[in-house]
Amino acid sequence: MFVYTEEDIRNIDNLAEKNGLSSIVLMENAGRSLFQKLVSYVKKDDRILILSGKGNNGGDGIVLARYLKQNGYYADLSFPLGAPKSEAAKHHFAFYKNSGFLETAEYEQNHYQVIVDALLGVGARHPLRDDVKNIIEWINGQNAFVVSVDVPSGVLSDSGEAPIAVKANVTISIHGYKRSAFLLPSSSFYGKKEVVSIGLKEEGKWKVWTEKDVKQTWPNHPSFSHKGTFGTGYLIAGSDEMPGSVLLAAKGAMRAGIGKLVIGTTPFVAGAIAGQIPEATYFFEGLIKAGDGEFPEKLSVCAIGPGIVPGEETEKAIQSILQNDWPVVLDAGALHKRTYPKNRQHPIVLTPHPGEFSRLIDQPISYIQKNRIEAASKFAVEENVIVVLKGQYTVIAFPDGTGMINPTGNIALGKGGSGDALTGIIAAFLSYYENKKAAVANAVYLHGLCADLFVKTKGVRSMLAGDIPDILPEVMKRFE
Repeated sequence: MFVYTEEDIRNIDNLAEKNGLSSIVLMENAGRSLFQKLVSYVKKDDRILILSGKGNNGGDGIVLARYLKQNGYYADLSFPLGAPKSEAAKHHFAFYKNSGFLETAEYEQNHYQVIVDALLGVGARHPLRDDVKNIIEWINGQNAFVVSVDVPSGVLSDSGEAPIAVKANVTISIHGYKRSAFLLPSSSFYGKKEVVSIGLKEEGKWKVWTEKDVKQTWPNHPSFSHKGTFGTGYLIAGSDEMPGSVLLAAKGAMRAGIGKLVIGTTPFVAGAIAGQIPEATYFFEGLIKAGDGEFPEKLSVCAIGPGIVPGEETEKAIQSILQNDWPVVLDAGALHKRTYPKNRQHPIVLTPHPGEFSRLIDQPISYIQKNRIEAASKFAVEENVIVVLKGQYTVIAFPDGTGMINPTGNIALGKGGSGDALTGIIAAFLSYYENKKAAVANAVYLHGLCADLFVKTKGVRSMLAGDIPDILPEVMKRFE
């Protein structure tokens, strides 16, 4: 489940060759794995067309075509961009012909149920040549099930930019995911995302966070645990104009298992929400007191931002908070350009949506959506913070250059207040997880999973942010 850049893949290939695993062997492994995955999508009587390019992506298609023919499938192999050029691809094409198989020169007039796109792979560059564009347009115009090898042709490996690309039903990536599978608009061309192995060890700095990862990092607590075991959180949130945001964050934190929650807010907000969250205690005018360096005792985590109005008072409070070495979560009104302390033991977690992150890095939203992983990672490393860049495939970037991509969630989360609930869940997990990376990744995963569970029985547009804390106990039960 690792995610690789184009440079990563080239380095992996070079290292494998140095260790005695040639590109010819890797191509054989790739083609065989592609065949094993593809047969779950096709029928024996399907007419299958493999369109192979000149490079190694095309070579993978050649090996795939050989396996299909050897196993009794009707498969045509064609080279619309010309004969293979890479040495490994030429080797496998010779083997293909020596096995008694021929290439198909004319394919445009035939009807195929399945088209395999093995044209460009990770080496694609923009702008595309006219002949490549014409083939892509032809593929997209066919009434066929389209399978792309590694990346849909026209999509770049590392960027979300995709002015024209194959619209695949399934993309089978080799060795691991490529970044563009989780960027916009490129991810929309991938269809269902699959990964196959080529016999190399899978490891990397970035990975897709899975249910298995959540289970492996889920904390187990002894039966004699008490509220101190699960930590004390301080939530500075809410204003007289936005009292609901603190309620959403507080419920998220309490449902996520925090031992004790102190809410720093205005007397009006406290009066408005106390009956709905009686488990919390209150620290009136928490924003002002934080600016003066006054905090509750024995804190395990502090979160600030939901329903908070940016301004001088808010900034003073944040600077005071950052001088204390608890885990800190900054959201909404607390997300503004500043310098973050570099010598803290505990993490600072920022939870921006693309608009907020745009202001943090002075880049347009369109740039961020095409480069979410790179942009978030660069900021996290330079500022020594954890960045939770929200949206489809939420990106979690860590200061050491590693990161996770979250696969859960759907458009039901596109409602005001969803991020407030996430802030509470992250704060709760940070309060009692020893593994802080897992705390953040699991919080994001479960937050998305609440939406996935909701839409199984209810309309996607009908979910409210307030439903998330109510669904969370059922979601957490899966892992306890």
